[in-house]
Amino acid sequence: MSDAQERAWEELAPHYVVDVERDDAVTSIRPGTVLDVAAAFGRTAPLVVEIGSGQGHAIVHAAAAAPDTDFLAVEVFRAGLARTMLDADRAGVTNLRLVEANAPEVLEHLLPEASVEEIWIFFPDPWHKSKHNKRRLIAPAFPPLAARALRGGGTLRLATDWEDYALQMRAVMADAADFAPAGPGSADDWAPRFEGRVMTAFERKGLAKGREIRDLTYCRAPRS
Repeated sequence: MSDAQERAWEELAPHYVVDVERDDAVTSIRPGTVLDVAAAFGRTAPLVVEIGSGQGHAIVHAAAAAPDTDFLAVEVFRAGLARTMLDADRAGVTNLRLVEANAPEVLEHLLPEASVEEIWIFFPDPWHKSKHNKRRLIAPAFPPLAARALRGGGTLRLATDWEDYALQMRAVMADAADFAPAGPGSADDWAPRFEGRVMTAFERKGLAKGREIRDLTYCRAPRS
C-alpha cells in the first residue's frame, strides 16, 4: 500500500473495519462467527452489502446518498479498503463498514440469516480464461449463500461487461429456486442499468473497449 493508505489503515480502520475471527487464511472467517450488525453500526437500519467493492467508489457514493441505510463493503484487497476509508472519511460518511474477507464466507458465516436488504456484485473478476472460469463467484454454489443472507423480498444486483459471464450469471440464477428476475420482462431479458450504481473505472474501461454492460436483478423469494 502507499504511505497514505498505510496511514488510513492505522487511523481509520478502528472505526470502519469490522474485526472478525479468522480461520486458517488471512481473509477467512471462522465458522460460527456472526456479525452483530446493530452493534457494528450503532443503530438498526436496512443493510446493503457490496461484494468485491474494489476501491469503494460505488459504495461510498451510495452511502453518502442514502444516510438512512447502512452499507457493508466486502473486499480481499487491503489497499482497496484503505482507499475506501480515505474517501469515506473525506465525504463524512458514517453509515459504512468494511470487512476484509472472502465473500462466500461472509455470506455463509458472518452475516446473520435474513439480515440483508440488498446484495450488490458489480464487475466481479471475470476469470476470462476458460481454465479459470471455475473460479468465478457466480456459480451454482452461490445462490444458496445469497439466499441465506437476504431477507424475503430482498434484492440481488449483478453487473458485468463480459458477455459470457453475463450469460453464465443468468443461467445460474435461472436454476436458483429462491430467486426470480425482478421487474418487468422475462428471465431472458437483461435488467435496466441500476441508477444507484455510480460510474466506476471498471465500467468506463469496459465501455472504452467496446464491451456492453449487462445488469441482472433478482428478487429473493418470501421466507416461509
